[in-house]
Amino acid sequence: MTRNPSALPDRAWWRHGVIYQIYPRSFADSRSDGVGDLRGIAEHLDHVVDLGADAIWISPFFVSPMADFGYDVADYRDVDPLFGRLVDFDHLVTRAHARGLRVIIDLVLSHSSDRHPWFVESRRNRDNPRAEWYVWADPKPDGTPPNNWLSIFGGPAWQWHAGRRQYYLHNFLASQPDLNFHNPQVRAEMLAIMRFWLDRGVDGFRLDVVNFYFHDTQLRDNPVRDPQHPMAGVTRTNPYAWQDPVRSQTHPANLAFLEEMRALADRHNAVLIGEIGPDSDAGATMAAYTAPDRRLHMAYSFALLSAPFTPAAIRAVVQEARDGESHSCWALANHDVVRTRTRFDLEADPDAGALLTTALVTSLAAPACLYQGEELGLPEAEIPYDAMRDPYGIRFWPDQPGRDGCRTPMPWRADAPHAGFSLGDPWLPIPDSHLLRSVESQKADPDSGLSRIRRFLRWRAHEPLLCEGGLRFRDAPAPFLAIQRENGPDADGARLLGLFHLGAAPQRLTPGMVGLERWGEPVADAMSNAVIEGDALVFGPFGVAFLRL
Repeated sequence: MTRNPSALPDRAWWRHGVIYQIYPRSFADSRSDGVGDLRGIAEHLDHVVDLGADAIWISPFFVSPMADFGYDVADYRDVDPLFGRLVDFDHLVTRAHARGLRVIIDLVLSHSSDRHPWFVESRRNRDNPRAEWYVWADPKPDGTPPNNWLSIFGGPAWQWHAGRRQYYLHNFLASQPDLNFHNPQVRAEMLAIMRFWLDRGVDGFRLDVVNFYFHDTQLRDNPVRDPQHPMAGVTRTNPYAWQDPVRSQTHPANLAFLEEMRALADRHNAVLIGEIGPDSDAGATMAAYTAPDRRLHMAYSFALLSAPFTPAAIRAVVQEARDGESHSCWALANHDVVRTRTRFDLEADPDAGALLTTALVTSLAAPACLYQGEELGLPEAEIPYDAMRDPYGIRFWPDQPGRDGCRTPMPWRADAPHAGFSLGDPWLPIPDSHLLRSVESQKADPDSGLSRIRRFLRWRAHEPLLCEGGLRFRDAPAPFLAIQRENGPDADGARLLGLFHLGAAPQRLTPGMVGLERWGEPVADAMSNAVIEGDALVFGPFGVAFLRL
């Protein structure tokens, strides 16, 4: 353990922070039941510290029937017995803070489980105290749903309830009814839930699909999406992409509520990270949602998570966000997308690829999220249909990859039962290919992806230009992305150039190819698969080089 706990008072840490996302079911199992838990996380925090992260983001661990594996909450103020108890959460926070790690938890406020007591009461009749806590609507005269809104999980976003003789809205599974944020009682309850966890010591919230809170009260149809819109190119297996969801989400009323949330967070020195779900203009939404000092501290969309792995595509996504003056939080991997090694085809050198993706996402002049297992260069796991657990994957199998392949358990030790994750049978199978890339085996290899990332993030943490400097892109030939960081505090006039080789074939790069007269001084801890030969930099597969200009 090397992290200094004295870093905790730094209120501006989030502006340059590295946040390590933990999917609790798959991180570490302390009870031998095959499912990760809060005690397991607490026992493995030193791995996160040694990696160089500033905070952990824990995906949902609340009481839930697990129809969507925790993203369907049945009790926002308690821990599901599968993951432990509240005392285990308190223990985790204490251990994290002692190591200088902040704790961010995933709040899923837009919808609950249909087993939540609020919904059980709401569906009883039309005049109970919580009758208007969810989005209910009468059918059309012909009995069909009130409008054309679609669920991300496929099919109509409306479910008929015979008891109330009405439909209720669900943007995801039918067992995940949407809460009615136009109801002031609902908004007050959500703020109370935030206070409950802030009082237990959390340092912030990752807000799931934060732009889904409010809906169009007139229930007008969503228009057909413009065929030229990038989202229209999404695979036609899911009709959700055919609509422009301007009525079912990103309602203007959300802005005022975000300001209430921010005021509460500021009183507790906590941060708010908002996930922008599918949106017609995610860039504009991110800018509006992160208005300086009033709303979210930072937001991220799926723009970078879904962008092609090309310099032009990455540059365009980042530049659009910067032009819009939004406070972005970048990620190249999470619990919803195929792992980067497979998605970007990094097979030519997975160790170099792991460092490349980490160095790139943490060099964009914004906070960055690293997803568990990416530091190991894990490939996407191939899960047979009979072992699949993800409802989205099962619904669209075999035409779209599900999410199970990126959610398999962490391989801690190759020589231990179930890779050291659990003594019981894991909830998802651990591929043999993951055993070869376990934490313990990579720790012993100074040239492993894990070791390279540790060296890089240790250097980054003390490099003012990467933490606080400005950013501009330099023109470079494909497959190179050139990022210049400059004018950081205590480094007036200094410049730092990051060169990222996104290709698998060896390449030479001369200074003139990026508009320079000569190369600067290379930074040893930030060089991977790149060497200087004469006046050229020679890059192997997925090489990275940082030079002081």
